[in-house]
Amino acid sequence: MRALHHGKRRAQNGLTLIELLVALAIGIFLLGGLGIMVQNNKRTFSSQNQLAQLQDSERLAMTMMSDVIQSAGYFPNPTLNTATSSMVAAGSMGSGQALIGTTGTTPPGDTLTVRYATTTGDGILNCSGLPNTTGSVAPTLYTSVFSVVNGQLICNMNGVVYPLVGIAGTTVANAVSVTNLSILYGVNSTGTDNNVDSYMTAAQVTAAAVWNSVISMQVSLTFTNPLYSATAQQGQGTTQPQTITFTRDIGVMNKSGIQP
Repeated sequence: MRALHHGKRRAQNGLTLIELLVALAIGIFLLGGLGIMVQNNKRTFSSQNQLAQLQDSERLAMTMMSDVIQSAGYFPNPTLNTATSSMVAAGSMGSGQALIGTTGTTPPGDTLTVRYATTTGDGILNCSGLPNTTGSVAPTLYTSVFSVVNGQLICNMNGVVYPLVGIAGTTVANAVSVTNLSILYGVNSTGTDNNVDSYMTAAQVTAAAVWNSVISMQVSLTFTNPLYSATAQQGQGTTQPQTITFTRDIGVMNKSGIQP
């Protein structure tokens, strides 16, 4: 007879339905946490990029305006040239006058006109970011008008418009644009030295007829805040300002220092 082998059936291992559901729930929870981390990192990177663009715009605008303002009234070779011969009377600016401005009580704010004369090779930069490259040894008069137009800070130099910073229009989401230009002029009302004793608006300087006594300027540029959102801040306990204003004091170089 054939021998019969009897033994216990080997138990089979497996997962119950409850165990599968628990594992699935844990997996979904971990994936959700990973998704939140990715979104937070993406949001942080976007915010840092937008803030960097804002800071770059502020730095570029103030640098370009500083270069031009500091050169106000400059003319080469004072043994051959004078302020009156280099900057002749034009429009509302008298002979030898280097500065004039207007006051805007509402955005886009003020305007500023700066004049100076340069010659090839003197290294004086204009608002295009370049020096005089005409090749002429005779002084070239540069008249630069700063203003805010349609979200951009522009410089109109000798009739050519140079957009400096800002995005024109409002079609680009979270774009950095310029909303206002405000300038206060530091003057010495006594004319006895080069120390500022009062700050005036352009309208006040014009009324007092002291444009030739302007020693420094306090320039304020207002930018839109790329992080501002009318709805994103709700329920988060924090708010972002809609605009951010940067201010810099800029000296007029030929008016600075000790008066002879």
